[in-house]
Amino acid sequence: MKKYADVTPQDFLKEIFPNVYLLRGSIKIGPLLQMNRNMIVVRNGTELTIVNAVRLNNKNLEILDELGTVKNIIRLGDFHGLDDQFYIDKYKADFWSQENHNNYSNLTPNKFINKTVKSPIPQSLFFVFESAKFPEAALFLQESKLLITTDSIQYWDDWNHISFLSKLILSLMGFRLDLFIGGPWLKKVSTQKESLKYDFENLLDLDFTSLVAAHGNVLKYSAKIKLEKVIFETFK
Repeated sequence: MKKYADVTPQDFLKEIFPNVYLLRGSIKIGPLLQMNRNMIVVRNGTELTIVNAVRLNNKNLEILDELGTVKNIIRLGDFHGLDDQFYIDKYKADFWSQENHNNYSNLTPNKFINKTVKSPIPQSLFFVFESAKFPEAALFLQESKLLITTDSIQYWDDWNHISFLSKLILSLMGFRLDLFIGGPWLKKVSTQKESLKYDFENLLDLDFTSLVAAHGNVLKYSAKIKLEKVIFETFK
């Protein structure tokens, strides 16, 4: 029997836009260290797509199964993937990611994310950070004007599911209650100071107004305006 990561503290699945659901959960990264972690579920009829997978507890699994049948698992970022195998095995779903992941490299996609491939979700498209040293993408849901990211862009408005020690460390690393480009992520994936600048500028061509990442909370209606300022401040 395969061993999966343990279930960690989490809220209930919550609808944030029509047919788009957010699970605010957590991940234990060491003794006394716990960080928030999110999963998105998108429903299309009876078909469900999971983005940024987090292993659900039994109650949330019941809620998930009531919503429909899981058909797709989407991994957008290289530094996530801990719980993908659980869902792949449980639901025999298609697994989407870019090629050549450094983390959880044993997870082999049967569907590949690139800038031209058609998304499995109607009225959506993938955006790829082409300059990043490690695979990173975003998913844009056109109907709700929602941009789904992993570590690249995050919005935090509370410290839920974060231990005291983790809060101190994350604060020193530049995490804050606002919209921001993930500092540790940017440092790791960049080849030089402005190597991701043009990717972010191209991202602004998408007509999104809201954002939700693999960490933090959902930001409704002002995400693009805030991101324009953050990009300017980051790469000026």
